[in-house]
Amino acid sequence: MNNAGSPLADWLIRLESLSPHEIDMGLERVEKILERLALDIPNTVFHVAGTNGKGSCVVMLAALLEPTGASVGCYTSPHVHRYNERIRVDGRVADDETIIAAFERIAAVRDGMPLTYFEYGTIAALVVFADAKVDVAILEVGMGGRLDAVNAVEPEAGLITNVALDHCDWLGNDIESIGLEKAGIMRREKPVVFGSPDVPGSVVDHARSIGARLVLAGRDYHWSLEDDGWSWRGAARELRGLELPLLQGEHQVGNAAAVLALLESAGYADVLTVRRVNAAMTRLQLDGRMQRVTAGAHWLFDVAHNPAAASALAGVLRKCHRHPRTIAVVGLLDDKNVEGVVTPLAGLVDDWIAVTAASPRALPAGELARRISNLTNAGCLVAETLQQALDYAQATAAADDRIIVTGSFYLVGPALRHVHELYSPRTS
Repeated sequence: MNNAGSPLADWLIRLESLSPHEIDMGLERVEKILERLALDIPNTVFHVAGTNGKGSCVVMLAALLEPTGASVGCYTSPHVHRYNERIRVDGRVADDETIIAAFERIAAVRDGMPLTYFEYGTIAALVVFADAKVDVAILEVGMGGRLDAVNAVEPEAGLITNVALDHCDWLGNDIESIGLEKAGIMRREKPVVFGSPDVPGSVVDHARSIGARLVLAGRDYHWSLEDDGWSWRGAARELRGLELPLLQGEHQVGNAAAVLALLESAGYADVLTVRRVNAAMTRLQLDGRMQRVTAGAHWLFDVAHNPAAASALAGVLRKCHRHPRTIAVVGLLDDKNVEGVVTPLAGLVDDWIAVTAASPRALPAGELARRISNLTNAGCLVAETLQQALDYAQATAAADDRIIVTGSFYLVGPALRHVHELYSPRTS
């Protein structure tokens, strides 16, 4: 958490006022600032786009590349606990002073140009990476792809994890439209992996029209679950006896398979050995993604903020039958599909608690509770504060019950901090 009144916190407040729009998609502003800064962009840049699983794929890529001796910079968003998490070099989060210095470099050349919060942060990450002279930059696309600030940087290769309905107000109301926006990270003659067997026709058509090398799950690479492990086969490599990723859920095996395909197609096939992959995948950490915490009760934190992510969470809940009762603490932003998030969980949750997430764009707890009750035909408690929601869940949960906290990053991050502070948990 970035403490209020700290120099970095003050900067972040200032950044929110530099553009009349919270979201203002387009590349021109970022391109102009990058031209003025004249940064040394790393020789190898990977773009990671998609609806779900982007953050997981970024940490997987970094875990595989860092042991090679390459210096690796990672840019992700949003953060769970504090802003610094968005910018990492060789596994270490950037400190306040480094980020502020990058902000000041941008301010010196901005000359009044309006930049959104995300645009400013994206450029700052590139400044940090240039100063650190990283060899590889892994950049998570914030929204879409074609007009996202990250796409102002030329990639060596890209990964689109999947396409599902999310950010429909900006990207389109159907899978084909959203897929075309995400396909905007593609470049002629450069590889782009699509990590789901369900590939929109718009993605295939766009790759063909610009001459990109599209690498498809189920066609160009394959994976399968086995007893307590999994196997993977690409164009020229086959790996058997792989251990399951430390990140929870079967969908993380699909993410891992896509990451291996990206590295093979981008010329990093020497990294793909069973020993190296197992060493990387079994030491991963990513807060707020199927994260289990034991603290007086069995907590599960997951930022399932769209229907596809909620379905993945439901799949994890079904596999764990030892909990007699499940309590859900939920908070969502007002542009999210409440029905799509709640419905996959409805038969798995016994008690619901609605809370207002810590964002100006949050759906008020009372309205969220009304929608949850209508969808589930069950009662839903309205919590006035996050602490009230967590205290109620903790007080009513029996020893073997499970509490899930899900929805927005703006709920899960603060809830994790509260649980750590209040209940002295052990994490796993």
